[in-house]
Amino acid sequence: MRRTGTTRRGALLAAGATAGGLLTACSGGGDDGADDPGSAAAVRAEKALRVRSTRTSRELLRQYDAVLELHPDEATRLTPLRDSVALHVTALSPPPPKKDESGKPKPSPSASPDGAPVGDVGGAGPTPFVPADPGKAVRELAAAERRGADAHAKALVHAPPELARLLASLAAAGAAHAYLLTKGSSS
Repeated sequence: MRRTGTTRRGALLAAGATAGGLLTACSGGGDDGADDPGSAAAVRAEKALRVRSTRTSRELLRQYDAVLELHPDEATRLTPLRDSVALHVTALSPPPPKKDESGKPKPSPSASPDGAPVGDVGGAGPTPFVPADPGKAVRELAAAERRGADAHAKALVHAPPELARLLASLAAAGAAHAYLLTKGSSS
């Protein structure tokens, strides 16, 4: 008599087929030049994606700083996660400009004459609201981590392969941070 229901082999085949379908769907190309990694449209699209993703991580970093400022007793728990988010910001920063044959940096189309990035994402921004209750502040920080992870996961669909891998890692790290922040809490 044959067993009904999901078998391990059937589940693996379904997962493989789904992954193959996603890879095929992600590799479909348009004729706007954005799929050619060297095209100007692709470079602009990647830069815009990096700017948005960096902004997401910087906002999260500001929230960590605000919580740590109001609730210094949470430093042991929050500082390693905050430092990780700071590394995410660094990893998302655009690569240094390429140099020409003379060793001088090539002017970037996204830089102003003084060399500062146009639309710099390093602005301070508004200070996030932090609840007076430390437990609630940490829960809101966990929610911000989940929103950040979701934003990175959503962005990776449109990213070139190298940036997509980075965004996937950041999304996974954000989900792990959210778990660690809520582990043991009653909510």
